[in-house]
Amino acid sequence: MLATARRGDGHPVLVLPGLMTGNPATLSLRTALRALGHNVSGWSLGINRGPTGRVVQELRAHLDRLHQTSGRRVSLVGWSLGGMYAQELARAAPGSVRGIVTLGTPVVRWAPWVRTASGIVDGGTDLLRTTAALPRPWAERGSLRVPATSVYTRADGIVDWASCRYELRARRENVEVRGSHLGLACNPAVLWLLADRLGLAEGAWTPFRRPIGLRPFFPRSR
Repeated sequence: MLATARRGDGHPVLVLPGLMTGNPATLSLRTALRALGHNVSGWSLGINRGPTGRVVQELRAHLDRLHQTSGRRVSLVGWSLGGMYAQELARAAPGSVRGIVTLGTPVVRWAPWVRTASGIVDGGTDLLRTTAALPRPWAERGSLRVPATSVYTRADGIVDWASCRYELRARRENVEVRGSHLGLACNPAVLWLLADRLGLAEGAWTPFRRPIGLRPFFPRSR
């Protein structure tokens, strides 16, 4: 299936992992995209424990380096909390970002799921004693001015899937896949979609269209 997907054009792609994961969790995703000719980078900040001051500063610097050294805008792929990072990086530096794809990310700011997670952190339950020290996702000023695709699954199991859908407008789309939240980083349908979205020429964004033979993998795209 992936052998027939779009090829990369060499522009940089930065992949951001979910909460309490790191580069190993996105290894299969990055490997598949590299095999299709995409110039993929993982993040180099160890375990993602939330947007600390160091994480925010390093991600901004990493994005700037990729943009400056390549001379091209960077595509951002973020899984779960990593998708929230992708959004804020795009808001902070729209001139450096070509587009973003989020996987199982609550893309609506201050969504109920985010408020619930914050309540758990504030409560400091016995099961999550260390979460009291986790910082909140950071929020940049300004609107999201780059193309954005949100991938979600109704069987997510962790994030409320309804909070993973953008309000539809120009260069925004929501694509449903089958699977779980934890499986999104190695879901074959997600890999196909990423290859399709990342393989678009800059400035030539069009909405995702499910290939006829793959429609069972994409129950909804709106």
